Amino acid sequence: MRTGHFKERTGELIALSDSKVVWAFVGLLFALALLAPLMLGNYQLTLLVSALIAVIGAVGLNMLTGTTGLISLGQAGFLAVGAYTNAILMMDFGWPVWLSLPAGGVAAALISILVGVPSLRLKGLYLAITTLAFAFIINHVILYAEGLTHGPNGIFVSGAKVLGIDLQRGMPLYYMTFGITVIVVFAALNIQRSRVGRAWMAIRDHDIAARVMGVDLVRYKLLAFMVSSFIVGIAGALISLQIRFINIDVFALILSIEALAIIILGGLGSIAGAILGAIFLSLLPEAIRLFFEAFADTSSSFYTSYVYEIRGITYGIVIIIFLRLQPEGLIGIWRDIRKYWSRWPLAY
Repeated sequence: MRTGHFKERTGELIALSDSKVVWAFVGLLFALALLAPLMLGNYQLTLLVSALIAVIGAVGLNMLTGTTGLISLGQAGFLAVGAYTNAILMMDFGWPVWLSLPAGGVAAALISILVGVPSLRLKGLYLAITTLAFAFIINHVILYAEGLTHGPNGIFVSGAKVLGIDLQRGMPLYYMTFGITVIVVFAALNIQRSRVGRAWMAIRDHDIAARVMGVDLVRYKLLAFMVSSFIVGIAGALISLQIRFINIDVFALILSIEALAIIILGGLGSIAGAILGAIFLSLLPEAIRLFFEAFADTSSSFYTSYVYEIRGITYGIVIIIFLRLQPEGLIGIWRDIRKYWSRWPLAY
């Protein structure tokens, strides 16, 4: 137990962590993640890839909603832009995946300007409704721009190869997704510690006070939209590579609700919370399935018949429980455990 926590240099103030235990724990998780494909089957590996994609999307949304305080319900639209950009460039224009994948993020970032500019003077519920309208607009554009997006027929995505390695297969796809996740997480952590991140937090806490202190609200809000949408667009491109076929039904409104639920469950404003929330909510349907399969065949068939209804009800119950009992989310539970451990046997 430490009796004091003193920082004597600037480098200590801006360091990601000054604890050797934390870095050892991160190293252990990193090693386990690298060894996971050697220990798991194809089905479990697919679940992990889905969880990692959810982590990328959650980190992107957290930069906008958690760090900057701008509520967005348009994540399904940005995911669709990233996925369709990647699919169109690969299948219709013959771009290699190492160019089309980041292009999906760039396209989402550019499209976000169209949402960000009209939303500069909006906050709270009004901003959420505006971003929700954007998601509907994107869905209709994709549906009716058949010459570009193939409309309701969708697009098959294949041929994602680098140096002869098929990146849409289990192990290569996992390692690519894991590498992108690591880059996105560390980039987000460093952005939060930068001047830009501190400006975003000032806008979140009190935008008028931030403006008085010299923060350019227009510049930093648009930048938050673009950075968040770029990361979400990358997640959308990865979705198109994983499922191999995309159409408008893949990017339903429920994705935006799930994305917001992830950062609420994990803890708003926390990168670690976004990671925990994404993993928790991604694996929750699998836990529900295993729960029903543990009983008789009747329960299993009931789950198969009402899988989406059961999933929606479970999401709602979990969100209500967390908002009522632990508003800070999973990261709040971790902080309480850490405080209890460091102060034990004292109660304060």
